Amino acid sequence: MRVHVVSDVHGNVEAFKRAGDGADALVVLGDLIDFVDYHDHGNGILGRIFGAEKVARFAELRRSRRGPEFGNYVRSLWDSLTDPAQTVADAVREQYAELFAVMTAPTYLTPGNVDAPHLWPEFAREGIQVLDGEATEIGGLRFGFVGGVRLPEGAVLRRHSAWVPHLLESEDYDRLVAALPEVDVLCSHQPPAVPELTYDVVARRPELGAPSLLERIRTDRPRWSLFGHVHQPLAPRMRIGRTECVNAGHFQRTEKPYVLRW
Repeated sequence: MRVHVVSDVHGNVEAFKRAGDGADALVVLGDLIDFVDYHDHGNGILGRIFGAEKVARFAELRRSRRGPEFGNYVRSLWDSLTDPAQTVADAVREQYAELFAVMTAPTYLTPGNVDAPHLWPEFAREGIQVLDGEATEIGGLRFGFVGGVRLPEGAVLRRHSAWVPHLLESEDYDRLVAALPEVDVLCSHQPPAVPELTYDVVARRPELGAPSLLERIRTDRPRWSLFGHVHQPLAPRMRIGRTECVNAGHFQRTEKPYVLRW
């Protein structure tokens, strides 16, 4: 059995067309959407709506962690649009139409934080299975899927913004993890809460990991834990007991799936 695993596609349709080539199945661990392209400011949804110059300013303020100034700048961008929510929704749908059209069957899919999974029923078709807090059998092994990312402690999600990332309250996220049966392969967008797996060496800061995923790994000892989210991890893989923990990679840039064989 050969399964290709990708994460953090971020709008790279041309590479995504080839992601399932030669595989018996394709597993996608979220972040299909290219919302802000930090490598090419003219790409992505913000680049399309506001242009490269404004996105460059957006990226600069975010990197420098100038919170109040960054917040004011983002509000000024949205305020410049007549209907920001509809503008974003149209752009998201346009990307999803392209991405879902090139998925090869069978594909098993769970959302990332840069996704709008409530729109997925508009695009999913036969041979594409969306799983979140659920398990399925692939080639005789049980795969469990958990999408999204836990909200940081104390953070509040602005649900009335033009764009709402797929972030979950910690209790809701942990409930999805707990709902899984014992699995052979634990698939998530977010990594388990291990410093080496969550630290991004380019951003020079840790991303959030999920303690509940780490607990399932220690308790159930699956063969693999597969995830994405961290684009340039300090450790792309490590072993916890018998479990091989693997960051499937920043597919937008690497254009290479992680290959599972058994």
